[in-house]
Amino acid sequence: MAVDLIPTVVYSSMMGVVVSSIVRGAKSYNSNQGVYLFALLVLLLIHILGELYIFTGLYQYAPAIAGFQLPIRMLVGPAFYFYAATAMFAKFKVTTKQRFFALSGPIAILVLMVPFLFFISPEQKLALADPLIRDPNLWRLAVTTCVVTAIVFLVFTFVYLFAAFRLHAKHTAKLMEKYSAIEQRAMDWLKVLLVLWGFIWLVYAINYVAGLLGFKWHIMGAIFPFIELVVLITFTHFALKQIEFFENEEDSELEDKPRETVISHDKMEEISEKLILAMTEKTLYKDEDLSLNRLSKSISVSENYISETLSQYLKTNFFKFVNHYRVEEAKELLTNSDKLVSTIAYDVGFKSKSTFNSAFKTMTGTTPTAYKKANMTKNQTN
Repeated sequence: MAVDLIPTVVYSSMMGVVVSSIVRGAKSYNSNQGVYLFALLVLLLIHILGELYIFTGLYQYAPAIAGFQLPIRMLVGPAFYFYAATAMFAKFKVTTKQRFFALSGPIAILVLMVPFLFFISPEQKLALADPLIRDPNLWRLAVTTCVVTAIVFLVFTFVYLFAAFRLHAKHTAKLMEKYSAIEQRAMDWLKVLLVLWGFIWLVYAINYVAGLLGFKWHIMGAIFPFIELVVLITFTHFALKQIEFFENEEDSELEDKPRETVISHDKMEEISEKLILAMTEKTLYKDEDLSLNRLSKSISVSENYISETLSQYLKTNFFKFVNHYRVEEAKELLTNSDKLVSTIAYDVGFKSKSTFNSAFKTMTGTTPTAYKKANMTKNQTN
């Protein structure tokens, strides 16, 4: 039995990572987020077993089950989407329509595989692996089926990865309405990994089709599984650490609802004055964990009224409003003090230097360090 050693070792390692993650995450399976993480891990495990079925040469002993993983693999994209949705929106519920659409992928693959599943015997399937004895007509049928399924898989999976990417943008926007520090809640790691998973599935499909057509990329066979292993380890690490942020929050809805004005212009003007006083006199922005809820209690105005005033009257959101005052004080300190940039970041209320750098550059067009150097030069010239 021929064994492709490197992929076999790497995919075996991946199987160990997934099984370990399933066991480690057992305590979280009583929540929606945990359930969909478990489902995603199981689907990835089936994908890995499918690869081992090929690379270890086991297909020679069980040719009848060749292609068993293809329909199931179609559920990986939906599982990523549902996991992302439940991780970012506690009230997310899968609708009947969403379930039907998720199942349409595997159903489409099963329909495409009907000739391969029911009109080719196990012996004929096994013979397809040997160019010397395989039936040319059956080979063309097998290649056509596999190429079409690969294309359908790519399209279907990328639809869900793109949808998950858009969910992340909505999630970040909602965070910015409630928190002044979002770095621990924004799940930027998921956005990066969605891109990496998209790249992996794209290369996987291309390599899969190329192999069927007779093009062997030996370097991909040696390197690509390692890339997939690293991404898998990274994903399981962050996913198992991820907590549900919105368990007790009422406005963690997935849908975007247009905000309607329910308070008068004069009332919003009054609230805006309170907000500005809270920042300029009470310097509440220096509280690194300042949230809409804390600000609401401090000025005795409801969260909804504050949010409406910020969006409708001041044309901003909570995150930008608070960080504006932080950046303004930072500019003053960068110009007129000898404090380190990192010290200034924490002094004005930021929880991390990276967040400070990002917010500062967004609002001023330059980095804090460059701003400090430029103003030092000006002061020395004057």
